[in-house]
Amino acid sequence: MKIKNGFVVRRVADQCVVVPVGEMSKKFRGMINLNATGEFLWSFYTKEHTLEEGVAALTAEYDVAEDVARADVERFIKTLTENGFAD
Repeated sequence: MKIKNGFVVRRVADQCVVVPVGEMSKKFRGMINLNATGEFLWSFYTKEHTLEEGVAALTAEYDVAEDVARADVERFIKTLTENGFAD
């Protein structure tokens, strides 16, 4: 899975936001606010990675149990794919 091109990530005050640009801005009109975990996963999935690689990366970065990390990554991937943000 990989996040499609057409998004930029910016820090606004203390918030991490993702903004669509170019063609993607015609499909999605809005901004995405990310918490720290979301920001980490967004950055990670800008390159092609599997679910398992995402779980391993999240457990290596944060003090989180594997089952919790798996649920978080699965939810993140589901949200991206349902909204057409990832392939």
